[in-house]
This record gives sequence, structure tokens and C-alpha cells, in this order.
Amino acid sequence: MGIDLSAYKQQGKPEQIKKKTPNFLNKEISFSTKFSDKKKERFYKELAILIQSGIDFKQALEILIGQYKNKKDQELITKIKQQVIQGKSLHEAMQQSRQFSAYEYYSVKIGEETRKLDKVLIELQKYFDRKIKMRRQLVSVFTYPVFVLAVTFGVLYFMMNNVVPMFSSVFKQFGADLPPLTQKVVALSQNFSTISGVFMLMVVSIVGFHVLNKRKENYRNITSRIILRMPFFGGLIRKIFISRFCQSLSLLLSAKTPLVISLELTQKMIDFYPIESSLVNVKADIMKGAALGDSLSRYAVYDHKLVSMVKVAEQINKLDEMFEKLTEQYNEEIEHQTKMIGVVLEPLIIMVIGVIVGVIMIAMYSPMFDLSKIIG
Repeated sequence: MGIDLSAYKQQGKPEQIKKKTPNFLNKEISFSTKFSDKKKERFYKELAILIQSGIDFKQALEILIGQYKNKKDQELITKIKQQVIQGKSLHEAMQQSRQFSAYEYYSVKIGEETRKLDKVLIELQKYFDRKIKMRRQLVSVFTYPVFVLAVTFGVLYFMMNNVVPMFSSVFKQFGADLPPLTQKVVALSQNFSTISGVFMLMVVSIVGFHVLNKRKENYRNITSRIILRMPFFGGLIRKIFISRFCQSLSLLLSAKTPLVISLELTQKMIDFYPIESSLVNVKADIMKGAALGDSLSRYAVYDHKLVSMVKVAEQINKLDEMFEKLTEQYNEEIEHQTKMIGVVLEPLIIMVIGVIVGVIMIAMYSPMFDLSKIIG
């Protein structure tokens, strides 16, 4: 849905904007009370267009209220509008709403202070557009494997609780010793419900422990190291946050924000412990006269390409442009790596499922080959 500025100018009041009869397929259906990434992408895009057209904050927000059908979204933008009218800045109103991340309202704050709010809003719109595309790619990659694993677990549960006990009772009637593999599968079948319950309890306990400790520094340090060492996914997650790091510095430095302040704001914007902790020391090094590239090279989270390009950019005094190019490169790598994970993951899961089902079938049918001898 676009913004009808002509209607606004003709009528003069946002309440009098004529709206077309909405199509059912265009209706927004939301089951969450949060301001989703898709809504944020649209919010920043339309607010940037309105500000570029010369409309003030109050009128722009009034127009945006009419663009949303969800009452919660309308109430959120209305509260932001009221606080702006009362004299607060836009980033303060966004921060108090608790629907926007630190990355967002700090970016808006920089745009307000440097009088480049429209450009900052466009960058935020691009950021959420890339984030939505990446999420869709991940969903498309993991939908098939998750579905196959769920079906496999259901089949495995049925076999362990129904098929295996039936075979076990038939074999016991003949009083013959079962092969070792069959004995292990039968024993697993007898305790499968207990094992499944313990597994689910462990998953719930791990999730609860994470929720309770996710803000503690030691826990964040340990979990981030584990994540970075994960095969396939560790490198992808690192590149995602490095891309955000480069985008933040590109945005700040292009707005002529001093480097130390840019690093301080970037530290608040990015919620990833290795980068947050490293920037504390990087700021201290720069204040002592060290170069940014030399300081970043001390930390493993920043790869050789990033450090080398930063050193070159410092020599030619074009850090903002270099970080912008690095953001584009990392986004391309993230997109390619996401596709590759899907290509590798699907056959790998099929192989694992085949091995599990094959072992169970061999264990159950191998005694049947000697069934005639047992009967004799």
C-alpha cells in the first residue's frame, strides 16, 4: 500500500483521505502485538518519502496512522505522534515505545542531529528489507528438513511403540536368542517413551536456562564462542553481525560522526558479545592514537578481508564508502552461504533418516531369516 499524498493535499486533513475498498488479499493479518520487521520496513520507507516531500513530523505521522489497519499499530504511531507534539524528539518517542531496537532509535538520533533523517530512514528501510529477505531464505531452506524430521520422528515413535514390540513378542514365543542388534533395538523400544520425555525435558530446561541468563556477560561470552565454532552456521552468523557492524559505521561516518562516537554508538546498536566487547578496547586504542585497522586485527571475529580493506580506507580517508562496499559484499556472501546450507542440509538429513530406518528394519527382519530353523 502506497502513500496517497495528492489526496492529503486536496483534502487537507488525514481523516478525509478517500480510501479504496480494500481487497481481502491486501488486508494485514497479524497475530502478534509486536511491530514486525515487515511493518517497520514499510514505516521507515513511507516516513522517509513524507519527510522528503516537505511534510512535518505531525502531519507525516497522521498520514501513516491511516495507512495501518491494525489497531495496535495505529495506537503505537499515535503515541509517537503525541510525544513528538509534546516536544520530544522522534528517537526518544521510539525508544519509550519499546517496539524499536537500540540500532533503530540510535540511527534515528544520528539522523536528527545531522539533519539527514530522510537518508537514515532509507538506510533503515533497506536494512529491514535485507533482513526480511534473509529470513525468507532461511525459512525456505529449513522448512523441508524440519518437516522431514518431524515426520521421521512420528514414524520412529510409531515403530518403536507398535511395530518393534509386535516383532519382539513373536520372537519370544520361539525361545530363541535374538541377534545383538535386535536386542538393542528392542531395549530401546521398551524405554523409548521415557527417553523421549527426558529429551523434551532437557530441551525445555536449556531454553529456560537461556532465557534466565541471556543478559549475563559470562554466559554471553561462552555461548557466542560456541556459536562461532558451529560448522556452517557459525560463519554465517558471524557474517550477519559483521555486515550489521559495517552498515552501522557506514551510516554514522557518512553523517560525519566522529570515529570514536561512531564506535560507541555501534557498540550499543549491535547485540553480539564478541563485537561489543572488542569495541570497548578498540575505542581506547583509537583515543591513544592507534589506527582502526590495526586495532581490529587483534580480534578473531573480524576477518582478514575486513581488516585489510579498513587499513586501505584509512590511508585514502574513505572509511564510510569502504564500509558501505563491505556491507554489500557481506550481504552477497550471506545470501550465497544460506543457499549452500540448504543444498548440503537436505541430502544430509535424508542420509541420516535412511540410516536410522535401515538399522531398525535390519534389526527386525534379520531374525526372520532364521525363523524356519527356529521352528524346526
